[in-house]
Amino acid sequence: MQIALVIAVIAALFVIRTIKIVPQQHAWVVEKLGKYDRTLTPGLKFVVPFIEQVAYKHSLKEVPLDVPSQVCITKDNTQLQVDGIIYFQVTDPMRASYGSSNYIQAITQLAQTLLRSVIGKMELDKTFEERDHINMSVVAALDEAASNWGVKVLRYEIKDLTPPAAILHSMQAQITAEREKRALIAASEGRKQEQINIATGEREAFIARSEGQRQAEINKAQGEAAAIVAVADATAEAIRKIAEAIRSPGGEQAVQLKVAERAVEAYAQLAQKNNTMIVPGNMTEVSALIGTAMALMKAKPSSGAN
Repeated sequence: MQIALVIAVIAALFVIRTIKIVPQQHAWVVEKLGKYDRTLTPGLKFVVPFIEQVAYKHSLKEVPLDVPSQVCITKDNTQLQVDGIIYFQVTDPMRASYGSSNYIQAITQLAQTLLRSVIGKMELDKTFEERDHINMSVVAALDEAASNWGVKVLRYEIKDLTPPAAILHSMQAQITAEREKRALIAASEGRKQEQINIATGEREAFIARSEGQRQAEINKAQGEAAAIVAVADATAEAIRKIAEAIRSPGGEQAVQLKVAERAVEAYAQLAQKNNTMIVPGNMTEVSALIGTAMALMKAKPSSGAN
């Protein structure tokens, strides 16, 4: 009875150590007599008891790993408190088992070292602007090293960058100054545009006034020219009519009479201006004056004919 019980216990132990159920997204490494033999994939698996054993169990899921906060020195000798998080995944269970004694600690330490190296090549302002560049640089270098450990580094994200309080105060002052500068520039640009608009309006108004004055001068000149032409035409018409009247019968006698009247009027006006009554000493001078005028009147047509 006792022997049967012992056999049952041994059989149960044998079954337990033989049958293995590997969960989904897991991989178990089997050693045979202390040496790597194979990797068990998800499902029902069997091992030889006491000869084979499951030495390592790995999860193939994506694992987030928090990187402890550390102090990094930038290129311009500024201290930064930096912490981040790594996302990795075991891709080769055999290497993850034998490539490193503790691949999680190795990844963490290497990530901190790489982060200090990358930030040490950048100035303080760039570290805030180039977070994506820092992340990609750390991932590229870390993934290359982690491949020997059977691990794939998927992402690295900086959670926080904290400069000293004095630097924060200086940065805030700088931001305030930049905003004030932009406000002043915007105000000056507004005043500049206002002056430009005023100058443009004045220029257009001056041009409009000058165009109006120019048109007014043109209209005035055209009116004066038209008036001169009209006067000239009227004078020519009057002269033509006088000439026709002179050539008509009795025209010369009328001219003589008109010239005599003008001569008498001229003597009268001359006497009034000098307060002296002037009477020609020889009245024949009046007739001589009339005769001379008539000779000139006759000479003009003949000269015009020639």
